[in-house]
Amino acid sequence: MFKNGKLFLAPPRDGSDFKELFKRLAAAGAGRRLGKDGFPAGPWTPELLAEEISQIDSNRTGVDLRTVQLWFQENEKGISTANIRWLARVFGCDDPVATSEWQMELSAAQSRLTARRRESKKEAGTIALASPDAALTSAFNEGTRSPAELARDTDARGPGGRFSLARRSEALFSCGSPLNLPASVFAGITALGFLSYITGIHNVTYTRADGVVKQVGFLWAANWMFVFMVFLPLFLAFVSELVTFWKDEGRPKLAGHGDRKDSDDAWARNVEASSYSYWAVFLICVMFAGIFQWIGVCLIPLLNGDGAYATDWGKIAIVRPEIISAPVAIVFTGIAYLYMCLCFYLFFAGLILLYMIVDDLWRMGEASKDLPDYKSELNDAGFRVMRWIFRCTVLGILIATVMKLQSSYLASNGMNIVAWLVGDLSSLWYEHDDASNGFSYRLPTQFSSLVIVISTCFVFLYGAIRLGIGSWVQVPLWKMSAVVALLVAGYLLIGAFAGFSILLGAGVLFAIYGLFDPWFGRWRASESQSVA
Repeated sequence: MFKNGKLFLAPPRDGSDFKELFKRLAAAGAGRRLGKDGFPAGPWTPELLAEEISQIDSNRTGVDLRTVQLWFQENEKGISTANIRWLARVFGCDDPVATSEWQMELSAAQSRLTARRRESKKEAGTIALASPDAALTSAFNEGTRSPAELARDTDARGPGGRFSLARRSEALFSCGSPLNLPASVFAGITALGFLSYITGIHNVTYTRADGVVKQVGFLWAANWMFVFMVFLPLFLAFVSELVTFWKDEGRPKLAGHGDRKDSDDAWARNVEASSYSYWAVFLICVMFAGIFQWIGVCLIPLLNGDGAYATDWGKIAIVRPEIISAPVAIVFTGIAYLYMCLCFYLFFAGLILLYMIVDDLWRMGEASKDLPDYKSELNDAGFRVMRWIFRCTVLGILIATVMKLQSSYLASNGMNIVAWLVGDLSSLWYEHDDASNGFSYRLPTQFSSLVIVISTCFVFLYGAIRLGIGSWVQVPLWKMSAVVALLVAGYLLIGAFAGFSILLGAGVLFAIYGLFDPWFGRWRASESQSVA
């Protein structure tokens, strides 16, 4: 039978599952255009079928060739709800009635495949209990898993058994409990705190050349205590929460009405596509922010007994060798900087994942913007994504702020960082010398904190442009943007004038409130609007 110049086969309704049904139809060339001689053009190939589906006018995203190849192979892969629609168009020869019949037949065949696959897994489990050798057999089949399963594997190895830094990094955020990474970072700084007690640098002062007594103990270093005990663990927890939501719930729901397998495969490909970004960040964090900075800031000054950098807990051995010796300080700072560079790699890896989620959501929205059924789901997903991105942005700027505060304090006339900030706060009413800088040092932390601010704000700005401008989150988004701008202004003006801490304190208060209520009083209204 022929329809619209194509070979048409009626749905057999013989109880076949999807694999059996698809194999027969592909071999017969169902839905292919007739040849010039009026005879069927031959069987389908993965390339021809993928091209045919991609040429359907209403299918803006097309179909991945790898997905079609999986239909042809002998495996347990089925077909997503979205792809059933397009395959039914092909087998139905663009006839509305025939397409509807094939859509029902393919859906039923997919359900039968799922049921049989579930039954076979139960039988395999029974056999595994009866035969220990089954576990060994499954181990040899490890290499045949899908990209999504490989991404979830703790080894996170890419095709051909290669180590994949991108997949490994993504797995750290998405596998296991969201508390794993924050707890690891917190445990690391706690261990360093104990080591500082043992070495005696937890609470130490020294007298600067101008007679000012400075507190430079490790436990007084805001850029270590606040960053690695509070802000970075929260940041990692928030990123883990968002990545887990997007990977396990948000993306499968938007990709194919809950089809998890194809969504996981697509997400794994997105992660692998960002591999160069992960490697670039890893090299910068480990080589430059870690090894080279430690050599220049700590190792060389400790070996030479002097340096152009401000004295802190890492270089206190130069001016107070009776507290800690130079060799012990070298070992301690080496451990601390190794911990720091790995933690900041996790921070930037989290920013990459946030960017990927925004880009992925935007692309899915563009592909389905003509489908009204998806609008409420897209709005709900965008609403949730922007809330978490704002929280992460606030924490990223706070991390940079305390880093700059600590380096500015070391160059100031304050006795400790608390007294310095209190003195600056009261400088509007009383004149204090503590608010002004007393010494000029090289401050590499100023640059590294600026990199953090720029990177964090870029992700927020990208999310605002892609997901928020001109849409349902417009009013709350401007409030979030105002808070981000206030925080950035407070960061940039640290130490610039007497009384800078007032502006900084106002920004921090708004930021802390925003962590609990990112919509600033419009949470419920925005949520109800997003699902309307």
